[in-house]
Amino acid sequence: MILLPAGTGFAAPAGLYTGEVPVASQQKSERNRALPLALKQVLKKLSGRGSFEDFPLVEPALDSAASIVVSFHYRNVESILADNSVSNQLHLVARFAQEEVNQLLRKLQLPLWPAERQPVEIWVVVDDGMGRRIMPVEYAYAWQSMNEIAAARGQPVSWPQPDEEGIFPVDAQLLWGGYTEDITGQDGAVLIAAARREGTEWSVRLNLAYGGQNWAWRQHDVDLQQALSDSMHEAVNRVAEANTIAAIDQGKWLHELTVTGIEGADDYRRCLDYLQNLSIVNRVSVTAASRGMVRFSLELNAMPIYLDEVLARKKCDDA
Repeated sequence: MILLPAGTGFAAPAGLYTGEVPVASQQKSERNRALPLALKQVLKKLSGRGSFEDFPLVEPALDSAASIVVSFHYRNVESILADNSVSNQLHLVARFAQEEVNQLLRKLQLPLWPAERQPVEIWVVVDDGMGRRIMPVEYAYAWQSMNEIAAARGQPVSWPQPDEEGIFPVDAQLLWGGYTEDITGQDGAVLIAAARREGTEWSVRLNLAYGGQNWAWRQHDVDLQQALSDSMHEAVNRVAEANTIAAIDQGKWLHELTVTGIEGADDYRRCLDYLQNLSIVNRVSVTAASRGMVRFSLELNAMPIYLDEVLARKKCDDA
């Protein structure tokens, strides 16, 4: 029995079934080369996997990309380079059929990363010998790279914005300490990257908080952009690993759920929309109703314990 949900607090990333890859031209031969890469990106978004080294059947399966693509188009992407110049690159954007991709995911026995994903707030503080500064503008190319990696992996992120005078609402010294709980609260989602130049190398200390879990690790590289890019990949790996549903736990289950606090038609519609929009739920039907209570029958695509985890997180968000 649960109380009426008020709002998910999680975001379903846009374009989970869309892959985007650089191409040299709009020629058909180049498109045929790029489509499997776009499908591979989609599988990474849905599975949470950064690579498929442990899944040897994935690479041969990518040959089916052209047969399940729904639409595609091209766009020019501007990127900021380390010397503050701007490069333009042509990208192929391909959207694939949702049901066919889901079937492929199951066939390949890949884990499933549910679409309800809490955005991670990213803070970067840099000590390059000129003091500790929050996201100095001369390194904007590095933040853009982190943002692009998160989008390609299907992890929603947000970036803090300074005020009109360029001042951030958090002290750089606090960020340097990696105190994630002081940024968004105990159950918030935040990544703090503290980067220091040490001779010819950058040392980056990462503190990540997500869904009540905390991780800390370090990255080293002579290039700050590469160190932060690797950090972003590792952050997504850890978040996804903590939230993915193993292939063995996927399938079809019937589950009854009783919801209290239903006071009228608006409450009922809101509750029904909430349940129908959960990625773990395939189908919703009503089996009983009385004053203030509705009993639902849910067809789930994973074991009921995963629904319990979603609802438990929801309660934490409302607390």
